[in-house]
Formats: sequence, C-alpha cells, structure tokens
Amino acid sequence: MKRLVIVTAALLLAACGEVDQSKQGAGVERGDHAAYTGAHGTIAAKGWEAGSRSSWQQQIRNRGQLQNEYNRIAR
Repeated sequence: MKRLVIVTAALLLAACGEVDQSKQGAGVERGDHAAYTGAHGTIAAKGWEAGSRSSWQQQIRNRGQLQNEYNRIAR
C-alpha cells in the first residue's frame, strides 16, 4: 500500500512539470506579427493585398458573410 502511494505521488508530481516551449534566439521567427501583414509565401485569397489592413478586414467580413445562413438562404 505504501509503495502504491509513493508511486501515485511521484506520477502526480511528474505531471505538474512543464517543459519550456518559448521560442528564443535571434534567428527564430516568433510569429507575433499582425495577421494582415502578409501570407509569408502561402496562398493568399483573391483580392487581398498583403500589408493592407483594410483589405484584410474586408476579406474577413466577406468570409463571415458566406457563413451567414440568412444570406445563404436568400440566394
């Protein structure tokens, strides 16, 4: 019984540990830039201009309206 308590306590304490997952270093891209700044080599939506905040906001609005059931039924 004592051994079971010790093993259980050890497992519970091991579960509390957390590995550092932060990105550090000069050559690491952190990815904490604004969403509208660019697609960084990936495929971008038609009509969107990388770096234009208003263009990005318009694309988000359009995507939202395509998911709006009231607008979809009216078509």
